[in-house]
Amino acid sequence: MSREIVHLPSGTQLEYVLLRSSSPEASSKKLAVCLHPWSWLGGRLNDPVLQIVTEPLLERGYDVLRYNSRGVGNSKGWASLTGAQEVEDLKELVQWARSTTPDLTKLVLLGYSHGSLIASMHPVLSDLETSHILISYPLGPRHWLTAFHTHRYTAALQTLVKDLKSKILIIYGDDDNFTAVDSYDSWAKGLQESRSQQKAGGSEGNGKLEVVKIAGASHFWREHEAVLRLIDAVRDWAV
Repeated sequence: MSREIVHLPSGTQLEYVLLRSSSPEASSKKLAVCLHPWSWLGGRLNDPVLQIVTEPLLERGYDVLRYNSRGVGNSKGWASLTGAQEVEDLKELVQWARSTTPDLTKLVLLGYSHGSLIASMHPVLSDLETSHILISYPLGPRHWLTAFHTHRYTAALQTLVKDLKSKILIIYGDDDNFTAVDSYDSWAKGLQESRSQQKAGGSEGNGKLEVVKIAGASHFWREHEAVLRLIDAVRDWAV
């Protein structure tokens, strides 16, 4: 698994690995971009959870791009405290990926922990089927993970949810180390209600919002049964 460097228009250089699917389902070009946890706490492209979810994506015919965010490994630059620069890096990375694969038919943006915050800031593309998979969204510590810019992320996620073209899969464990399950449940219910209200208002779209709560799963996904259910949830979604 060789690591490469992409030079983004902003001047940032990001280290990445691109795994090609050999599945029969790979007849049409599909790409999943995976974002790791917070770099300040050791997040990196070979994070164990990202490695776990790579397999079902490859099985479903998706090429999988995992990358080190700025300041990690051989990626250049400094990690920001608010995540703002990482959001712009993701947008530029997606555009670069599209330029190298002009016949791309589907794009999945998968973020785990802090990576899900960054992924949630990327809008649905108007000319490409786009879906988001948010794993262990760090609801509890979100305020300090974003240097108290929580409102930006809350607003962006609400915008994403209210866009009825969006396809969003939210996965969390009921034994998360940083967010109480009651908080997760209330948050997920609020997102589902926002979606329903948007539909009731006459908006149209063929997207979907699915929430999967996995029993016994911690934030770090080290429990065998929980990992199997996580794999199933990603595999079922990534069609």
